[in-house]
Amino acid sequence: MSGNLAWLIPLCPLLAFAVILLAAQRHTRLSHWLAIGGIGVAFIFAQLIFWTAVFGALDISSLRAFPWLINGGAIAALGLWLDPPALVMLFMVPLVCLMIFIYSTGYMSGDSHYGRFFAYISLFAAAMLGLILFDNLLAFFVCWELMGLCSYLLIGFWCERPTAAAAGLKAFLVTKVGDLFFFLGLVILYAVTGSLAYRDLFTPEILAQLAQPGYLGLPVTPALVIALLLFGGTVGKSAQFPLHIWLPDAMAGPTPVSALIHAATMVSAGVFLLVRMFPLLAVAGLPSSVIAYIGTFTALLGALVALGQNDIKRVLAFSTMSQLGYMVAALGLGAYAAAFFHLFTHAFFKALLFLGAGSVIHGMEHGYHHSSSETKFDPNDLLAMGGLRHTMPRTFATFLVGGLSLAGFPLVTAGFWSKDEILAQAYGRDPIVFWALAAAALLTAIYTARQISLVFLGTPRSESAAHSRESNRAMTLPLLILAGFAIVLGWVGIPEHFPVLGGVIPNLFEEFVGAPVFTPIELPVVPDSLQAWQPLATGVGACLLGLALGWVIYGWCPLVAGASDRIAVGMRRAYLGWLYRAMQERFYFDWLYQHTIVWGAVALAGLSARFDDAVPDGVVRRVAMVVRALSALAADFDEKVVDAFVNFWAVLARWVARSLNWLDLRLVDPVMNFAGWLGQLGPWATGSVEPEVPDARTGPIARLLIRLGGTLSALQTGEVQDYLGLAFFAAIALTIAFLL
Repeated sequence: MSGNLAWLIPLCPLLAFAVILLAAQRHTRLSHWLAIGGIGVAFIFAQLIFWTAVFGALDISSLRAFPWLINGGAIAALGLWLDPPALVMLFMVPLVCLMIFIYSTGYMSGDSHYGRFFAYISLFAAAMLGLILFDNLLAFFVCWELMGLCSYLLIGFWCERPTAAAAGLKAFLVTKVGDLFFFLGLVILYAVTGSLAYRDLFTPEILAQLAQPGYLGLPVTPALVIALLLFGGTVGKSAQFPLHIWLPDAMAGPTPVSALIHAATMVSAGVFLLVRMFPLLAVAGLPSSVIAYIGTFTALLGALVALGQNDIKRVLAFSTMSQLGYMVAALGLGAYAAAFFHLFTHAFFKALLFLGAGSVIHGMEHGYHHSSSETKFDPNDLLAMGGLRHTMPRTFATFLVGGLSLAGFPLVTAGFWSKDEILAQAYGRDPIVFWALAAAALLTAIYTARQISLVFLGTPRSESAAHSRESNRAMTLPLLILAGFAIVLGWVGIPEHFPVLGGVIPNLFEEFVGAPVFTPIELPVVPDSLQAWQPLATGVGACLLGLALGWVIYGWCPLVAGASDRIAVGMRRAYLGWLYRAMQERFYFDWLYQHTIVWGAVALAGLSARFDDAVPDGVVRRVAMVVRALSALAADFDEKVVDAFVNFWAVLARWVARSLNWLDLRLVDPVMNFAGWLGQLGPWATGSVEPEVPDARTGPIARLLIRLGGTLSALQTGEVQDYLGLAFFAAIALTIAFLL
């Protein structure tokens, strides 16, 4: 099969977006069928290409490239890059997006902007698919920015709510900080290599060139500078510390949007950037002191904050932040396959959890509309739920599978196999990273058990929970499919060093993905440590201990209506109430940024406004004053000199015209009339023959008068301009006569 079929994969949802936006957004059923059809066709093509590649029958030798940009007279082409990471993402992204699209038909039913929602998520999916498939970093960046736009539009989709509008703007601005670093990295990379195409960048010669020290006269390599700048893009997009603050607020959008952002598209793109550019990280020397430690800190911070949240979606948001930290830490340590495997499995169980949370919220809202006594209502509040396993059994079963996979329940969940591999790799490379990630795994299991217990166990703690009901099949069917993947996917990545099962079941994922393309340095490997039982025991122990603690605290004796959170009570009794408040307030990072960066930006903007008002605007205002003064002076001169002179000649012309008119009426016309009368008396005055004699001779006086009358008649044309001309020449003659 030809790989050129992959061009249709991003094109299908892109066409769906265009048709919905231009022609079908007012038609609800047509809108969702176009969106589902677009991503469904993309899913079919993606599966065909993936399985063809798995069986070694994919032909990529004749991949087409299309003219795209003019670069210094040369035309840059846009093509496809179908390497193993791209193929794995092709398996995951369209499948998860298809489940989310189908789920959205039930969740968004009745929304006034139903068609527009499906247009936006179609564009979101198209941008992610283009990011995966295109063969250069510039196209990657274009799709990256399109996803940033879609996140802004979808997080603030319910823009009539001030919190949603603010959350969309916050996500857009914070991620733009990371995008600036990404763009600077592209600029430097292009300046050094002259290309952004993968086929050029991933050659031994270019990578060796990037590994040469002495960049800008400093003891660093270009690869190190570029890798850190590209990592800045990952920090923004994948919500790593310190640009993590946008992710929890992204929950203001519809729940399917949260699933798209946290599972299939947005945040996955940041980690995929590091996967895609891993050869560059390798030649940069794998700056673990920066990348690995930032990822580790983010994993621990996200897990700790999630433990103090009472919003069902915010718990999952901080969980996503924590799991992304696992992936980033693994990539910083050089554990390429382990990080990518966790990205792969995480997409399925996190999409499952977010869609399950949406189902719970949907059920709570239904219960609220069928209850009469509640006045204060928050469908996301964990403390207002309880007992939903009886009214929402399918949601409970699938959410339980997703939660156990997130916690890393051993052997039977996909999350266990991917997270265990990261811990095993960290154990032999950096003990600090290993123990911090193990602590994050313990906290993850605790908040997972807490969330499941507060939502589904015990008795309802509100009227809304008591009257809740199971969601429709359009919402629960995707949950069941994703739950199946959250279990079986882990079996394709069982490491060879795993006791008993290792080697019996082949590690298909690592065999397919393999090592990244050529790198001039050897990646760190520590086979002795990977064979040790300590990391496995630590990971399994952290998972089981955390689940047990969470169940003992919240599940063994479930909370009743009006009861306080038990962790909060326990921490206050241990004089750690300040720590719990900090966890609830996200360790005050939002407050800190508000009172430093935001306040500083506002103060600088105010100072700039005052400077602009005093200096540039002041100069402009003074110039305007001078111009107004000059124009007033010119107007005064025009009125008193120019207009006066013109008015004088106008008055003079009117006087001359009136004088000539008087002369015409009182002098010229009488003379003409008199001359005519004399002409009639000519024959009598000369004594000639009678007028009836035609050949009679005319006397001299008669001839003179006839000529004089003809001349004067010629002057009497009746044309005003002739009279004015005569008056003008007469005035000149009079003036000359007066001067002489």
